[in-house]
Amino acid sequence: MEITIIQAILVFVVAFIMGIDQFSFLESLYQPIVTCPIIGAILGNFELGVVVGGSYQLIQIGSMPIGGAQPPNAILGGIMATVFAVSLGMEATPEGVGAALGLAIPFAVFGQYAVTLTFTIMSGMMAKADKCAENADVKGIRNINFMEMAILGTLFGLLSVAGLYGGSVLGQTLQNFSFQFSWVMAGLDAAGGAMKFVGFAILMKVMMSNEMWGFLLAGFAMALLCAANASTSGATLILCAFVGAAIAIYDFSINTKIKANAGAGNMGGDSDGI
Repeated sequence: MEITIIQAILVFVVAFIMGIDQFSFLESLYQPIVTCPIIGAILGNFELGVVVGGSYQLIQIGSMPIGGAQPPNAILGGIMATVFAVSLGMEATPEGVGAALGLAIPFAVFGQYAVTLTFTIMSGMMAKADKCAENADVKGIRNINFMEMAILGTLFGLLSVAGLYGGSVLGQTLQNFSFQFSWVMAGLDAAGGAMKFVGFAILMKVMMSNEMWGFLLAGFAMALLCAANASTSGATLILCAFVGAAIAIYDFSINTKIKANAGAGNMGGDSDGI
């Protein structure tokens, strides 16, 4: 895959913005479901970028920073997964991007190092930030934040461009390699496919409570039934989402009424013989 200067510049700009958004803008632009389609469009395959973004989002859905510990970075991982998918000429199907997801994980770790390095550099500026706060120096605090954004965005931009050129060359090598050693690519495909379920399992471990298991099992059964029916298989996720939204709205309205009645002092009593 030939990379043009315009494509490299656009990838740098996207990575720069996403790197800043991850900790400063907080608009969730850095999520793979947003980043990967943009990179796919830059590389000339928007559809493949959408599929890669959806698959990589499942991997990252349960990953979150806890204190100073940073998980493998979603931005670089998503960008490189898209680069590998395009370079390897994969089909825009969830099954066709597994190997690209597996290959992208080391680059996600590089992104993790970039974040840790930036935080380490900026830790020395915290004393100055405290002094600026004591003196009500808004401009000084603003400049410190701008410095952090510039460092982090530049690191992500440079790593993304380096990965873009390296990944495109490596993609051609891997494509030739896959013809001779198909079992290696099959292993990467299986690993990439398994990581999606690991990411979702991590999320469930964090937020799942005992009363939610019934809804999970009901949703799983509904998804299987919808997928088995030819007339509904194409809209399985949408149908499950609508049913889930309906249950959530009903539960919210009922709990709101209960709390409102309790707050008004309506704690029950005898009325009409009840």
